[in-house]
Amino acid sequence: MQDQEVSQVATILGLPTKDSTMLLRYFRWNKERLFERYMDNPEKVLQLAGVAENAKQGSSALILAKNIPGKGKFMCEICCDDDPEMETVAIACGHRFCRTCYAHYLTQKIREEGESRRVECPQDKCNVIVDEVTVEILVDDKTFSKYRELLNRTFVDDSDHLRWCPAPDCEYAIECNIPSTSLTSVVPTVQCTCGLVFCFGCGLADHQPCICVLVKKWMKKCEDDSETANWISAHTKECPRCHSTIEKMCRHEFCWVCMGPWSEHGTSWYTCNRFDERSSSEARDSQTQSRASLERYLHYYNRFANHEQSAKLDQDLYQKTESKMEEMQQTSDLSWIEVQFLKKAVDVTVQSRTTLKWTYAFAFYMTKTNETELFEDHQRDLEMATEQLSELLEKPLERERIAELRQAVLDKSVYVKLRREILLEDTAKGLLEGRWNFFVDLK
Repeated sequence: MQDQEVSQVATILGLPTKDSTMLLRYFRWNKERLFERYMDNPEKVLQLAGVAENAKQGSSALILAKNIPGKGKFMCEICCDDDPEMETVAIACGHRFCRTCYAHYLTQKIREEGESRRVECPQDKCNVIVDEVTVEILVDDKTFSKYRELLNRTFVDDSDHLRWCPAPDCEYAIECNIPSTSLTSVVPTVQCTCGLVFCFGCGLADHQPCICVLVKKWMKKCEDDSETANWISAHTKECPRCHSTIEKMCRHEFCWVCMGPWSEHGTSWYTCNRFDERSSSEARDSQTQSRASLERYLHYYNRFANHEQSAKLDQDLYQKTESKMEEMQQTSDLSWIEVQFLKKAVDVTVQSRTTLKWTYAFAFYMTKTNETELFEDHQRDLEMATEQLSELLEKPLERERIAELRQAVLDKSVYVKLRREILLEDTAKGLLEGRWNFFVDLK
């Protein structure tokens, strides 16, 4: 992929391959931006990118000190060695140093500093980039391998269409051509060669049907103290004199029921007949809104957390299922391949619970409309089917009813997968059509 990009730029701009490579790396592989800037001022762009426009005379990469053209004896400015038999190195800028010092400099840059894209000439205030061929000549194989690895990593990191798989110890990168501008209407779910399914947009585990921006808001809402503040507002009141949040005690006397001054209650110590008192209406409205907001949040959060916990418990179910598969194989005429339906059913259950979990985060931010009822119907159908499949998997084995259980699990697994696909397809279609409305900004 990198070679194709380099070849295209070299052809269009009429530059050598190594110069085109340096330009692309400087512009973080953004060809459109490179072409635009280069056409405006090619000399300035080459200078900024660290590409020497005209190679200096006598700047051959590797040459003995005694063979350097020109007058005078050569001396390395780093180690001050002037041995005529030592090998010297220079790149296109013409700044020459002994091979030992140059190799040490490059090794330090690569192995200790983790640099690859912008390894500049050792000369002070020279920004010309050391080309890949020179690096390969001077450093050992292990260091050059590290250099290449770093270059590949920067290529993936710089690309808008590539992302490293987040699985531990996985070295694969995934390509996805969905632009970042579409992340408010698409959940770009991808699967790595290692098997991990994740969102290309944010790098988190699969969170269909919830779009990335809502996932980020939901996770922040669940982690911060915003709901603690809601609870305080819903279960306490503010003193109308000192404005402290209290439960019942403050030197200022007021009616806990209507929030009005206690002095105005006369002898009605235990009966408040001022329910519509204007001075207390705002406080009551604010408290009611906070309580309603808290209850709404808890409705969705509890269901989100329940499915998250159930998915974790279903992970433990894999071990029980394996034991059940072995028992089923021994007590029936089914082969090991034929009893795999149990494991596949657990896969379907875990996947559906993950989807259900994120439907509640998605639904929390939705504005209630007629369209949302259809979403909630799909959500309910998938939830019911998933629970039914989970119950089947928990059933103890009965030797004479193995065939019946197998058929029931197979049928229910197919149905759960179908319900999940229907929910995801309709939700995705609704996002593209702009059918769903949210009470938060998606930007």
